[in-house]
Amino acid sequence: MNESVLPNRSGSRPRTTPTNPHTQLEQNPEPEVVEELARRVFALPGVEERPSGISVPGARALWLREDVPPGPREAFMIGREFAHIHPMPDGSLHAALPPEVAREAVEKGWAEQHPVARMGYIPQNVVMIYAPRNVEEIEVVAGLVVEAYRYAGGRAGVMEG
Repeated sequence: MNESVLPNRSGSRPRTTPTNPHTQLEQNPEPEVVEELARRVFALPGVEERPSGISVPGARALWLREDVPPGPREAFMIGREFAHIHPMPDGSLHAALPPEVAREAVEKGWAEQHPVARMGYIPQNVVMIYAPRNVEEIEVVAGLVVEAYRYAGGRAGVMEG
């Protein structure tokens, strides 16, 4: 994503927990919003939905299928899990974004670094992407997940068309 693609997120950042489990405490979405986001991201080619290997019970992991060549180690949180959606009422996600995208997402108010990443236990580029608050924000959040997906598949920075 470049500056012209990722808009600034409106309003304040939601409150989140400072440690594990890293949870979004406010500005949570309606279930239909999260279901639409999940429908879009789990439809990506080469992605399997699995229970998360690193998150809370009920978290839905995006797992890069074993037959897809992986990108760098930093593109994953555990195994081939590159992102997961937290169960309701949270609705936020954790994702391993390309470092430059992670920085931009934080700067523009869409994400924050995972506290465990700040401590050095997981890659520094793992962020919480705040839950989309409405249908319009699904586009932005899904776009960030696509960036994580492309990074996981070794295609970060490669334009497809």
